[in-house]
This record gives sequence, structure tokens and C-alpha cells, in this order.
Amino acid sequence: MGNNNEELIKKADIQKIAEEGTKIYARLKVKYEPKENGKFLAIDIDTEKAYLGNTSAEALELARQNHPNKVFCVIKIGFDVAETMAKSFAHGLPAE
Repeated sequence: MGNNNEELIKKADIQKIAEEGTKIYARLKVKYEPKENGKFLAIDIDTEKAYLGNTSAEALELARQNHPNKVFCVIKIGFDVAETMAKSFAHGLPAE
């Protein structure tokens, strides 16, 4: 499965996904902050659907159950979006 994810990421426009995901989250955050602070959303930028998880891996797993061949924008609720994105890229895909 790891190779498939790596191929998806190579083909994806990560910057576009991050930018669009950030814009979508700006509209959605009132639904999640502050009660879900510290949890994660995996956002599908095409449908604007958000998948909530206690960890980034859980949010991604929920999202991939519906769309196994997509790359999602992952946001940590209640935290600075740029900081969250930088951490996710620094650590790569979650191993959880």
C-alpha cells in the first residue's frame, strides 16, 4: 500500500491541495473549533467533505475508505494551518 500512496503524492499538486484545503478549512472551522481542537480533518478539496479523526492517520483512513485514490489536505483543528502543514510535510505520511 505504501508504494501506491507514494505514487499518488508524486502525481498530486501538493501546493494546490494545501491552498485549497486551507481555504475550505477557513469556512468549515466554525463547525469544529473549539470543541474538536487537537483532532484532525482530512479534507477532500474536490467535494469539500471533511473527515474527522483523533489522529491524522485516523482522519486519512476515513477519507480513503470513501476515496482510496486521492490525496487529502490534513489540518489539525485549532492550530495554525501553516504550522500543521509544515509538520505533516516534515514527517511525511503518518505511520500510525
